Amino acid sequence: MPSPSAVFHPIAQTPSALEHFDAVCARLNGRRPALFLDYDGTLTPIVERPELAVLSDAARATVSTLAQALPVAVISGRDRPDVEHLVGLDTLIYAGSHGFDVAVPGQGPLDHGAGDFTALLDGVEAALHVRLDGIPGALIERKKFSIAAHYRQVADGDYPAFRAALDDVMTATTGIKEKPGKKVFEFQPDVDWDKGKCVLFLLDALNLNDGAHVPMFFGDDVTDEDAFLALQNSGVCVVVAEDDDPGRITAAHFRVADPGELVHLLRRLTDNQTQAAAHPSG
Repeated sequence: MPSPSAVFHPIAQTPSALEHFDAVCARLNGRRPALFLDYDGTLTPIVERPELAVLSDAARATVSTLAQALPVAVISGRDRPDVEHLVGLDTLIYAGSHGFDVAVPGQGPLDHGAGDFTALLDGVEAALHVRLDGIPGALIERKKFSIAAHYRQVADGDYPAFRAALDDVMTATTGIKEKPGKKVFEFQPDVDWDKGKCVLFLLDALNLNDGAHVPMFFGDDVTDEDAFLALQNSGVCVVVAEDDDPGRITAAHFRVADPGELVHLLRRLTDNQTQAAAHPSG
């Protein structure tokens, strides 16, 4: 549950990080950013099928340049090996399955005590196939620590049957939770872990809670709100979203419209850090 002090506001009222870049820098207050980035919908546009989300050369080059000077992590709903392959940069920190599976260059996988949920997820996957395989367009994506049920290609008329199938699985299975996303529902082990807790774990594991760094999180989806909430009072959060969704609210401080604008913002951050390094205060 969000803390009583959590602040949400409509996407349309969230200031543009590009138009208010001075305000972004003011929140950094001379400290070095530690960057945490979602992948789908953030670094890449949302696509019809997960395997089609390919990182642009411009985005890869920008992230690579940032990672030469700053800590950079990608925290994705995808399996960690999958997002590592798609990003293709071995200097980053990667966390897959919404932060359940974390690895750091030179250290390997980090143990945050999540446990082994293979048998539980095997059962969920089998139950989903029984109920969804007959629905055209339904896609089941198995991951190490979660299972995604996609409905982007499900016809509107078939959605009630799709939703009823998920409800049946939830009712019949203990030990899982469901998290919504963009045209997807994610089944995860019902433990107290999410992207926000993963960011806080990494800040401790990498000794970035030193007063010299500020965590920045960039994400587009509902699951990224956990990270926005975790960092709302201590970091800088940027949601990647158009401002034309009147019903959506966010805990992020700033907004960019799409992955293209995000790359532009990251380049400005690169320039800002280069200038700061060349002209240190004091």
